[in-house]
Amino acid sequence: MYAIVKAGGHQEKVEVGDIITINRLNKANGETVEFPVALVVDGTKVTVAAKDLAKLSATGEVVDDEAKGPKIHIQKFKNKTGVARKQGHRQKLTSVKITAIA
Repeated sequence: MYAIVKAGGHQEKVEVGDIITINRLNKANGETVEFPVALVVDGTKVTVAAKDLAKLSATGEVVDDEAKGPKIHIQKFKNKTGVARKQGHRQKLTSVKITAIA
């Protein structure tokens, strides 16, 4: 059984026991999080009706609340003027372990 959940502005495919990395949440390690479900697949049965999905949610536990994404380098350069600028960015992320889909 797996589900497509809306998490951190994105949609993620999750199963029980999966660890997903999403945009930073205001939760500490060990706290529980609920995600709304967009689709549920249970064997050959697919649930997409809005009234059925309103009853379902995926719950998870925050595993790492201070994760960071890969470093992205931003470099700007203007020819013949001597203007060059280099900047870096690392997105703040949260790792969540899915505990139940119900």
